[in-house]
Amino acid sequence: MHKARLHGNAPSGAISHARSYEFFSKVVFTGTRRRIFGRLVDLADIGAGDEVLDVGCGPGYLTALAARAGGRAVGVDVSEPMIAEARRRRAGGNCSFQVGRAEALDLPDASFDVVVSSLALHHIPEQSRATAFAEMFRVLRPGGRVLIADFRPPKGHLATHLVGAAAGEAMRDNPVERIAPMLGDAGFDVAATTKVSWFLHCVRADKTGGVE
Repeated sequence: MHKARLHGNAPSGAISHARSYEFFSKVVFTGTRRRIFGRLVDLADIGAGDEVLDVGCGPGYLTALAARAGGRAVGVDVSEPMIAEARRRRAGGNCSFQVGRAEALDLPDASFDVVVSSLALHHIPEQSRATAFAEMFRVLRPGGRVLIADFRPPKGHLATHLVGAAAGEAMRDNPVERIAPMLGDAGFDVAATTKVSWFLHCVRADKTGGVE
């Protein structure tokens, strides 16, 4: 799914048209959004009392589902318009949002049980992804887990061309096969790789042991 191009001095990866993105999400998922994102909550094994961080939360749909399943959820996104829209639609109770970068999370060490990130990794600059995974590892408690879900790149010349024209190179050439090894390099133990629907590649990994 294409996130709007940047305007002015917006940071790399930022999305400026938050309400359009929310509407486009509903169209793309055509009534399956709750089922698909509910599946991500299940794969992340979010349960009562869990404190959850959603990195690259966009308008906060997954963050809100995680908050309902767990104890507290915090959504972080580099885009100020996205955070404003998430707060307008979904903040309250045990669900909150803040502006921040995946590669420099302004959050304490070992402060979450679960980290999730959906449809966001391909917007993080490639040279910053290893740092982003290291930050996810840092903010997780020992025994915590991470779930990364991102778009599978299209197959075939025509599909590749169409997706590239409509959504840009980041989605067309999205190297999802690198997610698992990069999580391993960050210190995680990769537990499972799962295909959710026809377009989502999901990797679940754990932060094991007592070493921070």
